[in-house]
Amino acid sequence: MSNGKLYGVGVGPGAPDLMTLRSVQVLNSVDVIAAPLGNKFTKSVAWGIAEPNIEENPDQEQLFLSFPMTKNPKILKPAWEIALNEIGERLTAGKSVAFIAQGDPLFFSTFTYMMDEIAVRLPEVEIEVLPAVSSFTAVPSAIKATIADGQERVAIVPASYGLETLPEIFRLFDTTLLMKVGSIMPELVEILEKENLLDKAVYISKATMEDETIIFDLKSIKNDKCDYFSMVMVKKSERSGVLAGNS
Repeated sequence: MSNGKLYGVGVGPGAPDLMTLRSVQVLNSVDVIAAPLGNKFTKSVAWGIAEPNIEENPDQEQLFLSFPMTKNPKILKPAWEIALNEIGERLTAGKSVAFIAQGDPLFFSTFTYMMDEIAVRLPEVEIEVLPAVSSFTAVPSAIKATIADGQERVAIVPASYGLETLPEIFRLFDTTLLMKVGSIMPELVEILEKENLLDKAVYISKATMEDETIIFDLKSIKNDKCDYFSMVMVKKSERSGVLAGNS
């Protein structure tokens, strides 16, 4: 029996109709859809985005895999191992598996670990990655802000990793997209104030979803418990314009 094929399928930032036609086609053709769960008490966000585009198929399996939202390797590694075994078991049985990921499957996604490990453990398995609309493009579209124009430089940073590096990042880059800012808003607002960038920053939560939230006054939410799927865009607009030498 030949092995099945593994797909990494990006389902986009939140709106089901932002999924690509190719992603929808693959999800409706595979034997198994594997969806990540942050914890056992909440629904899979990726599955919630994809589900409206998936046709009813009694022969298709929906496999929900737990990926705890923590940086602790002692908790993460056992969960990853279970997920790898579950996916590997189906692939070696000849079943095609689509692992769905919110946003793009190769951008801050659990799928990257799955892909690398499957490639080592089951090198004969074919892997295909289907790209998607990413949150760092969905967020600027929500506020109609140019990401980069002409000579501008862009940084995309997980906000909770190295707050002490943010002032230097703000100085080096014209546009900074800070991902997953929910847990560090008090510290972030203080840094933006100190760098005189508070009026250049916008908070966006759940971009493209029905409960999308946009806030321009970050001080008003400084002490709030902000959403996990949130981002702050900081745009200085000091170097915009057509690159020198271009016609």
